[in-house]
Amino acid sequence: MANKPSYSDLEKIIADLRQELAERYRTEEILQRSEEKYRNIVETIEEGYYEVDLAGNNTFFNETLCRILGRSPEEMRGLSNRDYTTPETQKRIFAIFNEIYRGGPPVKVIDYEIIRKDGSIIMAEFSAALLKDRSGNPIGFRGIVRDRTEQKKAEIALEESEEKYRLLVENAHDGIYILQDGVVKFSNPRIEALTGYTSEELAKMPFLNLVYPKDKEKVEAWQSKVLAGNDLTDTFTFQMINRHNETLWVELDAVVINWENYPATLNFLRDVTDQKKMEFQFIQAQKMEAIGTLAGGIAHDFNNLLMGIQGNASLILLDTASDHPHYTKLKNIEQQVQAGAALTRQLLGVAKGGKYEVRPTDINRLIREGLDLYGRTRKEITIHQFFEEDIWAVEVDRSQIEQVLLNLYVNAGHAMPGGGDLYVETKNVTLDEKYTNPLGLVPGRYVRTSVTDTGMGMDEATRKRAFDPFFTTREMGRGTGLGLASAYGIIKNHNGIINIYSEKGKGTTFNIYLPTTEKSFVQDKAIPSEIQKGNETILFVDDQENIAEVGESLLKELGYRVFTVRSGTEAIEVYRREGSRIDLVILDMIMPEMGGGETFDRLKEIDPQVKVLLSSGYSINGQAKDILDRGCRGFMQKPFNLADLSKKVRQILDEKKD
Repeated sequence: MANKPSYSDLEKIIADLRQELAERYRTEEILQRSEEKYRNIVETIEEGYYEVDLAGNNTFFNETLCRILGRSPEEMRGLSNRDYTTPETQKRIFAIFNEIYRGGPPVKVIDYEIIRKDGSIIMAEFSAALLKDRSGNPIGFRGIVRDRTEQKKAEIALEESEEKYRLLVENAHDGIYILQDGVVKFSNPRIEALTGYTSEELAKMPFLNLVYPKDKEKVEAWQSKVLAGNDLTDTFTFQMINRHNETLWVELDAVVINWENYPATLNFLRDVTDQKKMEFQFIQAQKMEAIGTLAGGIAHDFNNLLMGIQGNASLILLDTASDHPHYTKLKNIEQQVQAGAALTRQLLGVAKGGKYEVRPTDINRLIREGLDLYGRTRKEITIHQFFEEDIWAVEVDRSQIEQVLLNLYVNAGHAMPGGGDLYVETKNVTLDEKYTNPLGLVPGRYVRTSVTDTGMGMDEATRKRAFDPFFTTREMGRGTGLGLASAYGIIKNHNGIINIYSEKGKGTTFNIYLPTTEKSFVQDKAIPSEIQKGNETILFVDDQENIAEVGESLLKELGYRVFTVRSGTEAIEVYRREGSRIDLVILDMIMPEMGGGETFDRLKEIDPQVKVLLSSGYSINGQAKDILDRGCRGFMQKPFNLADLSKKVRQILDEKKD
């Protein structure tokens, strides 16, 4: 029989029970306090907290989650995540829970859609982890839900803003680049197009390598001022050389920025090469116009002087036998007059003095004839001809274009003193607005004539001044410097283009572009070379006394009856009185009081069929061309000799017999 516990044993057992009970009470109190603390934390955090069972049904949630979902705690009880997520989101959550249940790590998911009670959709971020009981068995999932709708909107706005700026930078017409420590750290596609280098290549080379040598020092100084914080409001213009060795004019703006925590400059580079060309063309045009006005006036007065010399020489020669001691001297005077007339023709070309007789022309034929003549005088030069077969017609003054081409051949010859190759090519081309607009011309069909030599070429300074009047590289007495200036004026007056491509030691190419015409080619008519006489009556009008006297004498020597007057007013009076007897009027264009244009119009009022031959020390400029367009029968430039006068007069008088 077992011994009964003693009283003291019972007291000990009771004491142990009391202690165990007290400890249990303390543990429950601690647990209760811990649960209360945990609940307070969960209820006060800004994120939503959730616990769901394995089927996704809510088992616990905090007030914040209710606010995020727009539902009350009562409405949340009994719901599952399927009730407030989109079908796409449900698939994602199921896949995540399944992965975690199978032993995967906790997961954080962003940008999943939650449907609030009012039907609006918000973007949320949530985390998920496995929830276990005290025995470690899975009983559900728990995690945090954060409303990031506003953050998402901000991110989208930022992305859209960044996309806009990216599109702006990548599609900007200006080059944009960041320069740091003299190297391009960032560049947009326009910079790559301008320089010919990729961003990677630019990042490995000093930017100054792209700058034209003479501009490097000032570019470096300007960049230093920008980095120093100087307020440089004006843009900076300089020249740069791209990968293809092309020289470009560029305009630069820059501001100081921080790039990867270091000072740098944000630069905006604009290609202004076409603008510079237009400025050059404008300045050149202004210069040519100013010089042309002076040259035209000089040429007019000089031609009138030559007319008096030529006329008197012609009259004396009529009465001088070829064996007379003075005959040779008189012929020399005529030759000097012709040389002077050639010089004034160049002056008038510089002055854009106009076209004499414009006709649809086969440029191939015109060039062949001139080359044949030039080739016979320069045997040491090999001429190569490349002509387009079906060349388009151009409407030109043939004598002036011949003069232009001859000037180019002569220049080529001087560039190849020991001989060389001369290439002449024609080609039909179509020029677009990009090419013609800087030159103030109309886009369309042109015929290009290229004259290339293998001579010494030109440096940049010479090339820039090649078309300047009176500029020449030849030694004293070897030229006037008017050849290319005259060529420029003539081509410009034909609404064409002439340009130069040349490098020192690599030859020179001149390209001439002439606008085409739909008219058919017109062949020259054969004109008798001998002096032609007549017996008709001519009214000769000129305000210069010596020219009036010479003109009258020349016409009388040719057999004509002559009325001579010194003004337009007198011409009207004589024609009104004697018009039925007058077969031709030779009319000076430039006269005081009543000029040639007004006189011609008044004569037309008296007799619409009046035949008028216009004469002037100028070439056919705008005013003379207008008179010709109104029905004047022809033009004759002073100085003219007896043979020239006889042919022109006869040509107009015989028109009634055609």
